[in-house]
Amino acid sequence: YVQSFIKNTRGLKLFTCRWVPTNKDPRALVFLCHGYGMECSITMNSTARRLVKAGYAVYGMDYEGHGKSDGLSAYIPNFDNLVDDVSTHYTTICEREENKRKMRFMLGESMGGAVVVLLCRKKPDFWDGALLVAPMCKIAEEMKPSPFVISILTKLISVIPKWKIIPSQDIIEISYKEPDIRKQVRENPLCYKGRPRLKTAYELLRISNDLEKRLQEVSLPFMVLHGDDDKVTDKAVSQELYKVALSSDKTLKLYPGMWHGLLNGETQENIEIVFADVIGWLEKRSDYGNERFESGLKHNSNGLNFKE
Repeated sequence: YVQSFIKNTRGLKLFTCRWVPTNKDPRALVFLCHGYGMECSITMNSTARRLVKAGYAVYGMDYEGHGKSDGLSAYIPNFDNLVDDVSTHYTTICEREENKRKMRFMLGESMGGAVVVLLCRKKPDFWDGALLVAPMCKIAEEMKPSPFVISILTKLISVIPKWKIIPSQDIIEISYKEPDIRKQVRENPLCYKGRPRLKTAYELLRISNDLEKRLQEVSLPFMVLHGDDDKVTDKAVSQELYKVALSSDKTLKLYPGMWHGLLNGETQENIEIVFADVIGWLEKRSDYGNERFESGLKHNSNGLNFKE
């Protein structure tokens, strides 16, 4: 495990980390995108270690305003900037000489699922596959303020964008089924527990509305996983994504009785079920070989310009 900091185009210092197998060439690369108010190094550590144990190199980063990165806590002034930061850093890792032949997958949880879908839209031919865990393609209706409250708050965005005034449920309480995990998240100083800031809430609503309208544009191989009792993100939109996405390689997993935090908030028995699906999906596609790279070599041999 190694951690470091990079600077984004806006001069902010962003925390990055990686977990890699020792004395063994990784079978593929997996890039993590964490949820709103969360971070990588602690919250997603157990996920990363399971993937490393299965032979993958895993990379993570904390977004602006999250975890150990610079920025006002849980403040997202522009979601597009956040996606650009992730795209720039993860693309740089993929284009290193030692990684060019390796397949590249993304794993996004909740808001991180929205980040992954936007990365796919940004560079549809760059990524080899995506794991979307309870993705924020639509915020559950019970999590949203009323339309009247939204209309009032929208008028205040330019005046008080950073104020923590959005009425909301306790997300930790309804995300993680296991009380011990809820306690761990509450005690993690890097996780945000306050009310959503006004501009942040607006950006999350804006992005989820946009994603919901453009689900058919997802064209790369993906698996979407959702708990049947998720009260944070809408499972019906995950089902719709599976139905309408252009991808010819798509899988939907719905887990009866499970909540929002599938990767670490369930019973140990349930987590094993989820990770058997995750690792099984990755292994099957890793074993296909890197068609993108082999296609590039073929194009080169035909005298065509090929760029990674």
